[in-house]
Amino acid sequence: MSQYIESIIEEVKAKNPAEPEFHQAVREVGESLELVFEKHPEYQYAKIFERMVEPERVIMFRVPWMDDQGEYHVNRGFRIEMNSAIGPYKGGLRFHPSVTLGILKFLAFEQVFKNSLTTLPMGGGKGGSDFNPKGKSDNEIMRFCQSFMTELFRHIGPNTDVPAGDIGVGTREIGYLFGQYKRLKNEFSGVLTGKGLNWGGSLIRPEATGYGVVYFTEEMLKTKGMTIEGKTVAVSGFGNVAWGAVQKINELGGKVVTLSGPDGFIYDPDGVKGEKVDYMLKLRASNNDAVEDYAKKFGVEFFQGKKPWGVKVDIAIPCATENEIYPDDAKSLIDNGCIAVCEAANMPTTLEAVKMFQEAGVLFGPAKAANAGGVATSGLEMSQNSMRLPWSKEEVDNRLHEIMKRIHNTCLETADKFGTPGNYVNGANIAGFLKVADAMMDQGLV
Repeated sequence: MSQYIESIIEEVKAKNPAEPEFHQAVREVGESLELVFEKHPEYQYAKIFERMVEPERVIMFRVPWMDDQGEYHVNRGFRIEMNSAIGPYKGGLRFHPSVTLGILKFLAFEQVFKNSLTTLPMGGGKGGSDFNPKGKSDNEIMRFCQSFMTELFRHIGPNTDVPAGDIGVGTREIGYLFGQYKRLKNEFSGVLTGKGLNWGGSLIRPEATGYGVVYFTEEMLKTKGMTIEGKTVAVSGFGNVAWGAVQKINELGGKVVTLSGPDGFIYDPDGVKGEKVDYMLKLRASNNDAVEDYAKKFGVEFFQGKKPWGVKVDIAIPCATENEIYPDDAKSLIDNGCIAVCEAANMPTTLEAVKMFQEAGVLFGPAKAANAGGVATSGLEMSQNSMRLPWSKEEVDNRLHEIMKRIHNTCLETADKFGTPGNYVNGANIAGFLKVADAMMDQGLV
């Protein structure tokens, strides 16, 4: 790695100690951008990358709320407004005990490049709280969301910052957040995405990330003369993203044989299909964070405390969380003949594991490109809100499919242009960077 990129990474570490996920994300992008700075020193002169790794704004606030027993609690709320060069900040809200400033910086940084790749006019941001919705009543979650929005509302808006859902934030939470925003601002606007269908939401938004990653996988396979039809697939997670991926894989003739949770994974050799896909919704709604119930209900094997990457499959689609595929997992997948890995979660593969897949010739779709279907459909929801017109499921799905094809082709073309043909990581990082960098150059010292 060049001394220039290394110096930026070291500065990021010094300014942001104890934030390893953010450091990892910056390094992953920085390694690709060396190819850009060799050809375009003007970006280095203007210190564009140094500006990109520094959020435009970091908002941190307390969120007091009362439980059903009348006891007060205080959580932390965050919003990282990372980059608005190409549009209003756009990115999800995550409610989970693991939420920290560093986690949200990494997610916001990734979001900048992901949103750029969609070709839609959206900047990058991310937010959330260390609040744990698990085990809370609807009223407790409502009170928390209302308190959270009472501070956040002053920092967001349809042309400023448009949050969406993420882990722990579904249609219920978005509804409570939106209701409080509407009460405080006295306006009905497209300030949040992931809304309910009868008050401004978009069809297939819950499934969109999963649909999109499968479309991206299909495009990667086509470059080798293959399709998803007849392929076996390992999926991790069991939430919205995994649910959407399973649906689309079944539709295209593939077979999903694993799901996972914090408790372990299930192996279903007959495939997760039919009523089993519907049961995923019950698992997700149970707030139980476990997949063992699936194994009990359908009589399949459950592997406690294990990850699904040791199962022999053609394709792996990690849908759970960051850093769930380590070098040992990558070796297992490679040894078992896996031909493609496509990231549906954000940064689920460590840098070392990514390099192992690339060196082994495994098709590898990085998250910022492959899982952009969710935010792309959020962008389509914003368009529908602006026009006051709902689109049919088929229309939204077709637009999503075209966006994912464009992202795939952009990654391939950019990788080829910069001398690393077939390297989707370089293609995604460079293409995402160039659009934002050029906008920043055009707008001056901002």
